[in-house]
Order: sequence, then C-alpha cells, then structure tokens
Amino acid sequence: MQPGFVDYLIIGAIAAVVTFLVTPIVGAVSRRRGWVAAPNDRSVHTIPIAHAGGLAMLIGLVVSLIVAAFVPGLDVVFADNTEQFGVVIAAICVFAVGFLDDAWDLPPPAKVTGVVLAAMVLSWFGATMFYFRVPFLDVFILSGDWQPVITVLWLLGMTQAINLIDGLDGLAAGIVAIAAAAFFLYAFKLGQLDLLSQPNLGPLLAVITAGVAAGFLPHNFNPARIFMGDGGAFLLGLLLAVSTSMVGGRADPTTQDFVGQTFFFLAPLIIPLLILGVPVLDTLFAIVRRASKGQALDVADKGHLHHRLMNLGHGHRRSVAILWTWTLLLSAFVLYPVLAEKNPTYLPFGMGALGIVLFTVLHPSVRRKRAEEIEAALARPASEQIRQ
Repeated sequence: MQPGFVDYLIIGAIAAVVTFLVTPIVGAVSRRRGWVAAPNDRSVHTIPIAHAGGLAMLIGLVVSLIVAAFVPGLDVVFADNTEQFGVVIAAICVFAVGFLDDAWDLPPPAKVTGVVLAAMVLSWFGATMFYFRVPFLDVFILSGDWQPVITVLWLLGMTQAINLIDGLDGLAAGIVAIAAAAFFLYAFKLGQLDLLSQPNLGPLLAVITAGVAAGFLPHNFNPARIFMGDGGAFLLGLLLAVSTSMVGGRADPTTQDFVGQTFFFLAPLIIPLLILGVPVLDTLFAIVRRASKGQALDVADKGHLHHRLMNLGHGHRRSVAILWTWTLLLSAFVLYPVLAEKNPTYLPFGMGALGIVLFTVLHPSVRRKRAEEIEAALARPASEQIRQ
C-alpha cells in the first residue's frame, strides 16, 4: 500500500517548520560558543558567521521522523523496518565529522573515514540499494559484498557534491530543496505504479530533505545569518544519497518500461544525477581542474561555478538564482515524462536552457564589467608611461 501524498507533505512541512524555528536558537548557541566561520581569501562574507546550521537540520530530520512514525498513513514505511535508525545514526556521524572539520580542519583521510563509517552503518541497517541497472545492458542484483562498496561510493559522491557547491549564501540549501522536492515527486509516482519495493523510506527521506533545506533557507539566504557548515552539507548529501539509493536501487528490476518512461526508467539512478546536475558538474569540473594542476582533490580554490558567475559580473543573489534556475530546468526535464506520462518534448527545455545561457552572458552587469576591463587594459600602458 502506497502512503498518501498528503501524509508525505505533512511530514515535509513539519521538517521545514522545525528547522526554521530551531535555526535561530542554534545560531545563538553557535555564536556564544565561538562556532563561527571567519572571513578568508575564498569566502564572500566579511564578518564571522555562525556555521553550525547543520545541527538545526539534524534536529528537523529527527523530529520529523519521530512524528512520521505515528502517522497512520505511513505505517507501511515503518512496518518491520529498522532502516530509519541506521539513517539517524549515520546522519549524526556525518554531521559530527563535518562539524569537527569546521572547527579543527580535519585531514582528508579523517573526513573520508567518517563518511565510510556512516556508509557502514547504513549497510548494517540495510539502508542501501539492492539493484544496479546499467543502461541498455542489464540489471545487477548487488550481493552482500557489493552493497557496502556501492553505498560508500554513492555517499562519498553526494556529500562531496553538496559540500563543494556550498559556496554562496543560500546556494546549496536552495538547490537541495528543489532537487529533493523533484525527486520526491518522481519517487511518489513510482510508488503509485507499484514499482517500489516496500517498506521504502526513499520518498519520505526525500520530502524531509526538501523540508529541512527549505526551512533553513530563509536564515541562510544572502545576507546569511548562519551557515550550514560542512556538517550541514554532509548531512544533506547523506539524505540525498540514501533517498536516491532506496528509490533508484529498489525500483522493480523486472519492469522494463512504463508509459512516459521509455528511457528514464532504463536507469533510475540516473534521475538524481540529472536533477543534481549543477553540483555534480561542479564536482567533476573541480576534479579535472585540480588534477590538471597537479593539486590534491581537497585543495580549495575559487574555480567553482558560482565563483565563475560572480567573476563574470553577476552579484551574489543573481549567481545563486541562475544556478537555482538550472536545477529547476533539469528537474522539470526529468519530471515531465513521469507526470505527463509521455516522452519529453525537447524544444521547450532547449529554449529554456538557451534563455538561461543568454541571460548569463549578456546581462547588463556582465557587459558593463567586460567594458570596464577593456578600458582598464587600454589605459594601463598610458599610466605606466606616466609613472616612468
């Protein structure tokens, strides 16, 4: 039996409200304790900002899961199921690793070890994917040996992607809220079609993820009063990793196709990668960029997508809005064939993508900055001659 849409929305709203109400309290405690991010050469803020916002999201997660356990319509999700305990323990683990990294700048092996430990907890409680569909090839049923390996890799990828994109006020929280909401709609549709094995926490975790991100966003949007920190970024990455693996890795492998899903259902795990296209691409570019320079993958730089937008001449909020819009477009591209039950019409999405690109490169602020740079370049030789 599929839980009702309203039941899911209630839990998502509770996650959002709890996170919204708790965040100012966490911010006050964070400032009192000295848990703040000081300005540096990579940051865009100029004053110390509390960075323990992930704690508020963790509280929102735990409270919403507790409430969900008492909602009659969600009984099927928790029936004879202990996966939620593994999710909570793993969430505490990754938040603690991220929080310690914010406080003491942990070495990369320590951070990776913490994430691997969280993945082992998820595997122990069974909160993993069961199937792995390779497009156009076959469906592989993951053995007990492979499930922990895939869980570790998936979790490392998701946590790193969200952590890297968390560079501007409201950017990561907004992208995660949009992506998680879109993925929830996708997962709910699969559930309606009886294509998800039950019990399945995936849709519930997706809507909770959207809720905690949305509840945190008003406090984090520019000018931010609090940051999620690495603890919050790792937490959101974990929630996305678990929800996507439970849905994409548990969709009925015997079903080849359903109306409107001709190519998307070939690989359900591709869906979150498309929806999360912005952080995923940013992560891939970061890996290539640092590898080409012979740098370690954990070396911080200002070459991320949001930094490049600001270098073009876009302000803080406009850069965030552009990347939010890309996430919305990618989410719509994924959801259209699922909800409309027919294959996508590419022209509207292509026009939308073209519109975003033109807005990005032809905005007046970009043209103005380009003109100023040209004038400065032309004036430089004359000024040097005067000084000589």
